Amino acid sequence: MTPRIRKAVFPVAGLGTRFLPATKTVPKEMLPIVDRPLIQYAVDEAIEAGCDTLIFVTNRYKHAVADYFDKAYELEQKLEQAGKEAQLALVRNVLPSHVRAVFVTQAEALGLGHAVLCAKAVVGDEPFAVMLPDDLIWNRGDGALKQMADLAQHAGGSVVAVEDVPRAMTSSYGIVDAPDFDGRSGLVHSMVEKPAPSEAPSTLAVVGRYVLDSRIFGLLEETKPGKGGEIQLTDAIARLLQEQPVRAYRFQGTRFDCGNHLGLIEATIRFALDHEVLSSGAAQAMRTALDELGVVEH
Repeated sequence: MTPRIRKAVFPVAGLGTRFLPATKTVPKEMLPIVDRPLIQYAVDEAIEAGCDTLIFVTNRYKHAVADYFDKAYELEQKLEQAGKEAQLALVRNVLPSHVRAVFVTQAEALGLGHAVLCAKAVVGDEPFAVMLPDDLIWNRGDGALKQMADLAQHAGGSVVAVEDVPRAMTSSYGIVDAPDFDGRSGLVHSMVEKPAPSEAPSTLAVVGRYVLDSRIFGLLEETKPGKGGEIQLTDAIARLLQEQPVRAYRFQGTRFDCGNHLGLIEATIRFALDHEVLSSGAAQAMRTALDELGVVEH
């Protein structure tokens, strides 16, 4: 049995150039989905899974994420004086009192593997999670990371989240070969980074959730940079599975790729329709817009 994960790493050093000019001053992790920034959804998922130490790997220029999780004394004072208790609670409860945020600087953009390696000193010698906030996962039940943490704790080893993608898109993902995959999980035999469709061992693509043994740090230190001088996390995991079990897990829930415009729009629609206050109004607004555009509903 593997110890329960307590720490989660969030690589947030990217520049978000796809969303310029919005991300000229606002990090993409702070782009809102309805009434909360992307990073908050990932953080909430990590806390639900049992994490109490959140490690943000950022660059020297991005301060907004740190500011968001810091105490806002002036704002809190004004809300308190105005008697706006509900808004005050929202500001104060961005992080529960038992959870701490740690910020680590990635001096150079040398890939996801390098970003994870930057967290080594804080993680130490224990299993941990890696979460990519761009991958927003919606589910009415347990969050994706909790599902994975439960599996890792009871089955042992590391766990990577996967989902089926069209074969034509395998060149955009790390692809796993898991011959005994039972529809929900299976041991990974090998991993290939961005294979051509004709060379992909399956259509099970790795997406932005990982539960990893700390051995991954030593393997990352030994991993040679690939294309663009980047150290790939997939390459280190491919070596890890030669030493210990790594399981692919198809999570329950819907993933939205908020690293592109359409994914961000799709996530906003889904979360608006699921919002306890806004759902009816959002649905009506969408029906009205579709009607005005002459789109026939089926």
